This record gives sequence, C-alpha cells and structure tokens, in this order.
Amino acid sequence: MLDVAVSFLADQFNAYLLRRTGSASLGQAVPGGILDDKGNLAIASGTVALSLVNIEEERVMREQVPARIISNGREMVLQPELKLNLTLLFAARMNDYPLTLKALSNVLTFFQSHPVFSADDYPALDSRIGKIVMELYSVTPETLNQIWASVGAKYQPSVLYRARLVTIQDQEPFMPGAPITDIGLELHEK
Repeated sequence: MLDVAVSFLADQFNAYLLRRTGSASLGQAVPGGILDDKGNLAIASGTVALSLVNIEEERVMREQVPARIISNGREMVLQPELKLNLTLLFAARMNDYPLTLKALSNVLTFFQSHPVFSADDYPALDSRIGKIVMELYSVTPETLNQIWASVGAKYQPSVLYRARLVTIQDQEPFMPGAPITDIGLELHEK
C-alpha cells in the first residue's frame, strides 16, 4: 500500500505540472531512492526525487477493536486498520540553481493547493487508502542535515512533507468464524 500511495502522489503532481507548465519533462516527480546500490546519487538531472524517509503509526486515531465483516455467509474478523504517517522527501536536481528552486516551488504550490486527497474526489486513489492529508514538515537545519547524512548523500535542495493517515488493512481474516446457517431467538423468563 505504501507504493500505491507514493505513486499516486507522484502521478498527481506530474499531472499538475503538465497542466501548469505545459510540460512535465522539467521537474517531474520520480518515486525512488536517493542513492543507487553503489552509493551514487540516483536523482536524474531535471527531476524531483520522491523518497520515503520515515513511517510512523498514527496512535491517536488507532482502532482498538478488530473489525467484523460478513463474507460469503461467514463472519470474518480482521485486525484493526493500521493508520500511518509517511515522511516524504522531495529533492530537486536541476541543471542550475534557479531551476532547482522553481521545481521545489512547484512542489510547494501543488500541495498548498491540494492538501487533501480522498478516494471520493480522486478516483485514481485506491479506495483502501481512503484519504491522504499532506502537511509541510518543517525541520531544523540540524535535523535536515541528519536526514541527508542518514541517507548517505550530500545535501540537495529539498522539502519534507508528511502524508497523514495512509491506511493499511490486510483483508486476510485472522479468525474466520463458522458459517451462519440459521438465526435463532431465545427468550428467558425471569
């Protein structure tokens, strides 16, 4: 589901970029890592890398009770949904610095004008995800330096966003119930 959410956001940004500039060739968001397997920078020139740098569980809105559903006449018990907050790094790599800043400005403008994505409004969003809320994630220069150091790359102009409430729900039941064959009613007198 993480791949679906990240790809969806990249596709939506690229469609916005095409509408806004008439071309998606300069500053197109490309999901992937910052470095390749050999430790070299994997961000192609003229693109904005979209990389997942952290995953946190949303504990405030956490369901405690397993979900019960009926499927083919059987009661199924599913573990509670796992709601996640994803920290996404958008790193621009252009031929010159002004273009790099323009590419990052496009990212900021897009998420400022499109802070919420729901399956109702965006049919391309997988209905199992439900809704993604984008928030600019401001960090100190020290934290940003630590992020780039942990990635193992030299700093590139970048911006961090938090994608809130990406939902993970395994549809495989962990406790299948017996089939429902009849419905009975028992009355007890007092």
